[in-house]
Amino acid sequence: MYAVAPELTADQVLRTFRHDAPSLLFGAMIMAVGLVAVAFSEIRRKHDPILIYLAFLAGLYGLRMWMQSSMFLLMQPWSFYPRISSAIDYIVPIPAFLFLDAAGFVHRKTRKTLFVVGIVLALLAVATLVVGRRNIFYQINAVLIIAALTVLFLSVTWRSLDRDAVVIRRGLLIFAAFIFWENFRSLLGIRLPDIEPIGFVAFLLALGYVAARQILQRDQQLSEIRKELEVAKRIQLSILPPEFPSSASFRVAARYVPMTSVAGDFYDFLVTDDQQAGLLIADVSGHGVPAALIASMVKVAATSQRANAADPARLLSGMNAVLCGNTQNQFVTAAYVHLDSNSKTLHYSAAGHPPMLLLRNGKVAEIVENGLILAAFDFATYTNVTHPLQPGDRLLLYTDGIIEAANAKGDPFGQDALSSLLLQTAELPPSASSDQIISAVQQWSASQDDDLTVLICDYLPDRLESSGTRRV
Repeated sequence: MYAVAPELTADQVLRTFRHDAPSLLFGAMIMAVGLVAVAFSEIRRKHDPILIYLAFLAGLYGLRMWMQSSMFLLMQPWSFYPRISSAIDYIVPIPAFLFLDAAGFVHRKTRKTLFVVGIVLALLAVATLVVGRRNIFYQINAVLIIAALTVLFLSVTWRSLDRDAVVIRRGLLIFAAFIFWENFRSLLGIRLPDIEPIGFVAFLLALGYVAARQILQRDQQLSEIRKELEVAKRIQLSILPPEFPSSASFRVAARYVPMTSVAGDFYDFLVTDDQQAGLLIADVSGHGVPAALIASMVKVAATSQRANAADPARLLSGMNAVLCGNTQNQFVTAAYVHLDSNSKTLHYSAAGHPPMLLLRNGKVAEIVENGLILAAFDFATYTNVTHPLQPGDRLLLYTDGIIEAANAKGDPFGQDALSSLLLQTAELPPSASSDQIISAVQQWSASQDDDLTVLICDYLPDRLESSGTRRV
C-alpha cells in the first residue's frame, strides 16, 4: 500500500523512529488497554457497554497516535490516507461520550447535548472523507469539544459519587483539561508539542487503580465466602446421621456426593435398632446455600415427627405441615420406608420422589406410592403401601441426581441402568454396592449437575453385620 520514500536515508528513518518512540509506545499501550477490555468482556461472557466503549476509545486513540506520528508521515501512503487520519480525530470523542454515559457520569439533560455533538462530529468525519481536510472542520471540532467538556465539567463536578467514581472522575478531569488545552491551542494556532496523550494515560491509570482495588476487594470477599461455605459444609454434614448402628436384622450404607460445597440432598435414620429401621431420603429443589438451608429445615421437620416413624404417610403429612409456607417457594421430594423385622413387613410412602427399588431373588421391582411434593400444598395427603419382607431383600433409595445424570450426548443415566447396576452388585455388601453405583454415575455423566445420594438397606435377620455410611 505504501513504502518508505526512496530519498530518505536509513539514518533519517532511525532518527525519526527514536523521536517518535514515546508516541508509538503510548499508542501501543493504549491499544493494548482496548484489547484487554475486549478480552475481559468475552471472558465474562457479558457484553458490558462500559468495556465495549472503552475498547473502542482506546483502540481509536492509540491508532490515531500511530497514524499521526512522524514515522507514519515518512511513508508514501495512497491519496486517501490523510483523509482517514484526519477523520479519526472527529470519531475519537464519540466512544468517549458513550463510555462516560454508560459509566453514569453524564446527566440526563447533558446526554442530549452530547448526542448532538456526536452527530456533528460524525458528519465532520464523513465530510473529511468526501472532500478532504479543511481548517474549518478543525475549528468546528475544537469549539464543539471545548463546549462539550465545559458541559461535562459542570454536570459531573457537583454530583455525589462513591470512592471509585471519585478516582475515575479525577482522572477524567485531568484528561479533560489536557483535551481542553490542546483544542484551545489548536484554535488559537499556538505551536507547542501535543501533550494530550499524557492526560489519557492519567485517565487510564485512574481506571487501572479502580480495577485493581476492586479485584483485591472481590478476592477478599471471595475468600470470606469460601470460609463461610466451608463452615456451612461442616454444619450440613453434622446434620446427617452417623453410620447406621450394628443391627441383628439390617445392614445400611449411605453415600452422599454434593454438587457444590453445600447441597439440598438429605437422608436420616429415624429408627435404628435390631427389630426396626426407619429410612428417610429427601431432595430440595435448587442447589447451593438456599437448598442447604431448606435441607436443615427438613431435618427439623423429620425430627419433629419421630412419634410417627412407624407410619410413613403420617410422618410425611406432618413434615409437610411443618414445611408449608416456610421454604420461600422451594419444594421438597421425599421418600420414607419403615422396616419391621417382627412382622416381616415394610411400609413405604413418598412425596414426588423417584420410586424405591427392591432387589429380591435376582429381580428388581419398583415400589411406588407417591403423593404431592412437600412444602408446596397444605392440603396434600399421603398413603402407605405395605409389602412383606423376605431375608436377603435389598432396598435402594436415591435422589433424582442419580437417574438424571447426563452424558456428553445428553442421555440420562436412567432408571433401567440403575436397576441393572443394583442387580450386578447384588453379591457385594451395601457399602461396596453404594460405591459402585456412585462411581458408575460419575463415569457416565459429563459433569455433575446435581447432588448424588444413595441409601441401601439389606434385610438379613439374625445376622449381625457391620454397616457403612460415608459422605463424599
